[in-house]
Amino acid sequence: MTWYFTLKLIHIVSGAVLFGTGLGIAFFMWMAHRSGDARVVAQTAHMVAIADAAFTATAVVVQLATGIVLAKVAGYSLGESWIVAALALYVFVGLCWLPVVAIQWQLRDLARAAAAKSFPLPAAYHALFRVWFWLAWPAFFGVLVIFALMVWKPALW
Repeated sequence: MTWYFTLKLIHIVSGAVLFGTGLGIAFFMWMAHRSGDARVVAQTAHMVAIADAAFTATAVVVQLATGIVLAKVAGYSLGESWIVAALALYVFVGLCWLPVVAIQWQLRDLARAAAAKSFPLPAAYHALFRVWFWLAWPAFFGVLVIFALMVWKPALW
């Protein structure tokens, strides 16, 4: 069973990476946005987009793969209500996250263009940032609910 606990550790760590990176990215993007400085926003958006690609995307894949294997090895059916709910939330969170990644690149590009001309951040930037901001909340709470489902494993139906 050592491999099972190793896999479980990888699953837990990847969950921490997924949540922590997401929270960190949100914090740094919010703080850069609040600065109003196009150069700061451009640099921050560039770095968080890299972090999303390197850490979040990797954790997303590891989470799904290890979660499925762990459920099977532990004797759970993938049809268990808490697993179905967790997977549905996982897809929902992903559907929030994918546009956020694309928006981060657009925010970076808009901020770079503004910084290059010493202009303030344009209206298009602010509109996209609002979309980014509002997509982050359901994803954040979705991950928290997934964690709760993994811990309590409730019979939902």
